[in-house]
Amino acid sequence: MLRFFRERAGMTQEALGKHVGYSKSQVAMVERGERSPKGQLVEIADQVLGAQGALVLLAEKEFGRTGLRPWTEDYLAEEKKAAALHVYQTHLIPGSIQTEAYARAVFTSNRCPTLDEEEIDKRVVARLKRQELFARKPTPTISYVLEEAVLTRPLGGAATLKEQLHHVLAIGELRHVEIQVMPHSRETHAGLAGRMSLLETTDRQQLAYVEGHRGGYFVSEQPDVGDLFGKYGILRAQALSPEESATLIEKVAREL
Repeated sequence: MLRFFRERAGMTQEALGKHVGYSKSQVAMVERGERSPKGQLVEIADQVLGAQGALVLLAEKEFGRTGLRPWTEDYLAEEKKAAALHVYQTHLIPGSIQTEAYARAVFTSNRCPTLDEEEIDKRVVARLKRQELFARKPTPTISYVLEEAVLTRPLGGAATLKEQLHHVLAIGELRHVEIQVMPHSRETHAGLAGRMSLLETTDRQQLAYVEGHRGGYFVSEQPDVGDLFGKYGILRAQALSPEESATLIEKVAREL
């Protein structure tokens, strides 16, 4: 449909790409069904191609509206098919292992802008869907390093946190998952620059994803991506072992 309206309007893929912020090859991938439309592509293309709402209607039917930001969608597309995933988190339980109640508390905490209930519901559904990663075949290799503060921040209240910690323990029992805690007592620390997610694609390409207040971006070029993987390796060496971490998580949950 996108190709039909583009050709009817006499517009090239390159020209459409300039309107929607895509490269020519990205427009071609959407037209071939190899990439889902992200950002404002559908809305802008519908207007400039004179589709009179047809593209918007079709996109909502085929892809729905997750409410996710474009850069988050790009990351989730890579996470979904990754051969390996390694996450260092500083402030909250990583999204891929959040419970429904905890995820809802996270999105409810968003005040700038404040999300309405419908938007929160969409984001919670999208976040829970990420846990399909753990049952996927072929099995990915997954690890997490969590700051100890993550275990005690009572987002959603004590009951929500306790349920969340038990869920973390259950995920950590999976054979292809390792969860470690970085203790408060560390006097040296390799992760002071903040959180990061590291991925390996099926062809073993290394990607790092870093997200801030205004967006997220991938790091794929050497030596930068190699430095981030090296930093994560040091973090794992500095953190408690998976067994020690599980003992600590159990203790925190028991005391809630």
